[in-house]
Amino acid sequence: MRTLIRNIKELIQVEETPRLKVCGKDMAEITTIKNAYLLIEDDKIIDFGTMEDIKKFNADKIVDASNRLVFPSFCDSHTHLVYSGSREIEYIDKIRGLSYEEIAERGGGILNSAKRLQETTEDELFEDAMKRLDEIIKMGTGAVEIKSGYGLNTESELKMLRVIKRLKEASPLTIKSNFLGAHAVPMDYRGRQSEFVDLVINDMIPQVAKENLADYIDVFCDKGFFTVEETDRILTAGAKYGMRPKIHANELDYSGGIQVAVKHNALSCDHLEFVGDAEIECLLGSETMPTVLPGAAFFLNMRLSPVRKMMEAGLPVAMASDFNPGSSPSGNMQTIISFACVNYRMTPQEAFNATTINSAYAMGISKTHGSIAKGKIANFYITKEIPNLEYMPYYYGTNKVERVFLNGVEY
Repeated sequence: MRTLIRNIKELIQVEETPRLKVCGKDMAEITTIKNAYLLIEDDKIIDFGTMEDIKKFNADKIVDASNRLVFPSFCDSHTHLVYSGSREIEYIDKIRGLSYEEIAERGGGILNSAKRLQETTEDELFEDAMKRLDEIIKMGTGAVEIKSGYGLNTESELKMLRVIKRLKEASPLTIKSNFLGAHAVPMDYRGRQSEFVDLVINDMIPQVAKENLADYIDVFCDKGFFTVEETDRILTAGAKYGMRPKIHANELDYSGGIQVAVKHNALSCDHLEFVGDAEIECLLGSETMPTVLPGAAFFLNMRLSPVRKMMEAGLPVAMASDFNPGSSPSGNMQTIISFACVNYRMTPQEAFNATTINSAYAMGISKTHGSIAKGKIANFYITKEIPNLEYMPYYYGTNKVERVFLNGVEY
């Protein structure tokens, strides 16, 4: 099946020589082609160029994209979108002044979601998550990582991961699964945190590996959650089963999480509100992608990660939605690029690099996703009639996506 998209006003983020990631000052550059075409065959991109240079192609489907832009689909490298129920009451608590840590201390936050998830069937979780996936597809997301972490016991963690496996099979999205058993300490283990860490290592990890349910392993290494030493133990155990780490770190304080992430060659280190010179120096030269979650910082009214300082030091930066019921109840990546520009002073070009090629790297899929390049998966969207790339983050709050193609098929 061949599909030709023609008369594209501007084709965004084309690459003749695909890159795995974009670093430092290069993040400010995106290559585009005006008055362009894009040719796909089955699920792959096979050609692109200007309409002036278009060859005579045999195409089964022709799409006219006059006055419209074509972008590679967003890659959302950090979500928790398999969950049960919402947490709007805690939202009111936050408005009244309670902190994230205070809500967690009294059994709210992650523990609240864990209780609800344990009481919800696998089928119910699957159906709810499919609705969320359909929602983010319509807003331009083509690949998503989904973490467990609301189970907090072996049975429920496995239940979450089995749901994610079903989502992989049922959804046109490219999906990666991440085992986050060490997301919080259950109330039953308060005062016995090391015993819960033992449970994650000796019970959860072997069973997750046996059923081949996770692409990655994760730990919330931060103030009030898991220590560097505990994180080190969990990641070492995961490595024995071939699970590459990704870490929640430095959201609440300078936790040492970035350093332990680099030590274990983590694919990404996420949140990063607290980043200083030592953390930047540690990340430089590593294979770990610094990943910022603007939705969570906005929703919790937290300090902002020093994104400009990181880029000026030569680091790459990825951005993801952190779609979850407590601290970032939205998977809209269009909103994330608006936050990137307004709150973090990124240019639109930097914001798009952060949410496509770099976030694809943070999922381990930048060889096949995250840009318009020959041989890559044909995941892209056609906008409504808009003037230019800069309009996407500028005109925030509405969906600018008109048509979505995933794996070469219009969704």
